[in-house]
Amino acid sequence: MLKYAPPEESLRLFAEEMVRMPASAPPDGTSYVYVFRACAKLRAGREGRQVHTRAIKDGMESQTALMTSCVHFYAACRDVESARRLFDDMPERTSVSWNAMLTGYCVNELAMETLLFFKGMARSEARLTERTVLLLLSACSQLGDLALGSALHSYVIKIVPSPLSCPFVGTGLVDMYSKCGSLASASAIFHAMTQKNVITWSAMASALALHGKGETAVEMLDSMMKEGITPNANTFTSILSACCHAGLIQEGLHLFDEMQKSFNVLPRMEHYGCMVDLLGRAGMVEEALGFIKSMPLKPDAIVWRALLSACKIHGEEKLGGEIGNILVGLKQSTEETLGAKNSEDYVALSNIYASSEKWDEVQNVRRVMKCERLQNKVGRSSVQDIQCRVEKESRIGI
Repeated sequence: MLKYAPPEESLRLFAEEMVRMPASAPPDGTSYVYVFRACAKLRAGREGRQVHTRAIKDGMESQTALMTSCVHFYAACRDVESARRLFDDMPERTSVSWNAMLTGYCVNELAMETLLFFKGMARSEARLTERTVLLLLSACSQLGDLALGSALHSYVIKIVPSPLSCPFVGTGLVDMYSKCGSLASASAIFHAMTQKNVITWSAMASALALHGKGETAVEMLDSMMKEGITPNANTFTSILSACCHAGLIQEGLHLFDEMQKSFNVLPRMEHYGCMVDLLGRAGMVEEALGFIKSMPLKPDAIVWRALLSACKIHGEEKLGGEIGNILVGLKQSTEETLGAKNSEDYVALSNIYASSEKWDEVQNVRRVMKCERLQNKVGRSSVQDIQCRVEKESRIGI
């Protein structure tokens, strides 16, 4: 029952099971695996730690699958140090265990650690899987190091038979080369691939968006349809992002309408974020605000940041101040849930006040940041947020 229940329900059922079950008859390891997965999905750090404590009490530390799911849980909750300690203490490790830790480093954008950790995996007897390769390519994408990316590509060719016939590995190469600055290499890989899926086409559209080729990205929609590939929600995110980069307002509005009418794709938060960013960049700040107000979803921080950026660019100080306060409120509630703290929205609000010479307000924001000990975070553009962020080759040893 835990396997198929929604995450919240899994936690509730497990808690009830703990109450009913005598200490002499603990739940089996499979139950723990499912509840750790639920905690990871919910980012339920406190509950997951309690489950881990109970698993230790029940003598489950030698069960590899259970401990692997616990590693994944800690990494999902951004506690990579605890995940690594647990991994190091595991008496046995499988490829899944190594990939779980590798995933933890990668999804937390610790690219150098991802690649250095892989060196240990390569020396072990663990089998390298497609998942391993995709994580390495993703880490390289985060670094944006083209020389390292090319070296990694050569390594992939050695360990993956016919990588261009594997849509997932090929797609990873397209994404890696694009984010390392070589659209030509990304395009060459894309056209050389013998098997492509909708993810591949979406990745190529994202590559074109990233390199300012908005018109070409829009044209890809027709090309993929001719190949019998139906675009999905992620495809439209990529193409709408391309419209943002290229300032294709009418094309973006048309695509947003078409994806619902012709493709039955319901808009998600990232689609609304793209549209707000598209209108805001063009100076249509009031239209962007109206778009937010018409959303059937409650706008998240990324949507508001897109509008805040537009306010800053186009001198809308009053509206920018209001949006900045909304963002700070959203951030505070998120920090209470995740325990994450950074200063990006406070800095943006401070800059809005500074641009209109409201120095008292600037000081108030800075005072709050100091009291909260907020960590400064490197800024990114709204489109980068929507698309979602080492050592050199000799150090990594690939």
